[in-house]
Amino acid sequence: MTHYYGGIEAGGTKFVCAVGTGPDDIRAEIRFPTTAPDETIGRAITFFEQQAKEVGLAAIGIGSFGPVDPDPTSPTFGFITTTPKPGWRDVDFAGAVGRALNLPVGFDTDVNVAALGEHRWGAARGLDTFVYLTVGTGIGGGGLIGGSLMHGLIHPEMGHIRLPHDLEADPFAGVCPYHGDCLEGLASGPALQARWGQPAETLPPDHPAWPLQARYLALALVNIICTLSPQRIIVGGGVMAQPALYDLVRDQVQSLLGGYIQSPAILEDIESYIAPPGLGGRSGVLGAIALAKAVIQD
Repeated sequence: MTHYYGGIEAGGTKFVCAVGTGPDDIRAEIRFPTTAPDETIGRAITFFEQQAKEVGLAAIGIGSFGPVDPDPTSPTFGFITTTPKPGWRDVDFAGAVGRALNLPVGFDTDVNVAALGEHRWGAARGLDTFVYLTVGTGIGGGGLIGGSLMHGLIHPEMGHIRLPHDLEADPFAGVCPYHGDCLEGLASGPALQARWGQPAETLPPDHPAWPLQARYLALALVNIICTLSPQRIIVGGGVMAQPALYDLVRDQVQSLLGGYIQSPAILEDIESYIAPPGLGGRSGVLGAIALAKAVIQD
């Protein structure tokens, strides 16, 4: 008997819900805007209720924007916590889904879940220590260390690391409501739009936005490399759709490291070391399905 699994990629802009077993077996999929919690979570529940009638479901996996509480022993497990997104603070996301569907629910950050998808089916297959960074509406990072998803006090918040900010070269104050000019405040999609007055996707390849963007991302990646020593860094998200950006970031990373880390991955094969997602834009929802599978297997 085939077990089917539900996955929710819950982003601050849109939800993606799917049912299947993996990249080659998606039975149904739906996308809709992230609005108020009751409406948005309700639409996801309605989708899975219908799928449960048609094919049956064994478990649901959720990868959510955050911050979240991913600790199964915590009284607020499955909650979105201190998010700046209006209306979503202290929302019992996993609990609402689990109670409505009467199914086991796996819950983690959107980036940890995307990393899980890349590990199972994408650009991180065979690796046990790597980082997945997404650069879009927000910036977030997650991944695996020693084969386990990154958790600790809560979960990584790589988008909020602090960077050197040359205010003469870039007087932009940043858009993060908590920290101003953290990585997300300087280099997310909303930061690009606020700084340059137009959406990132409309900026031409020769625009001065891109060398500055590459500098901030490279500073972040160098901090990650020196701290975690990942075997690979996968960088996704809508802002990375600018084709020239990967090479700009790779060049800056090598320059900032200055030959200090003597690894062939960085010195000779940086195109593979700093890589786009192998699953493209589906890392999150497929990772949520992988998380649902893990709930049953555990």
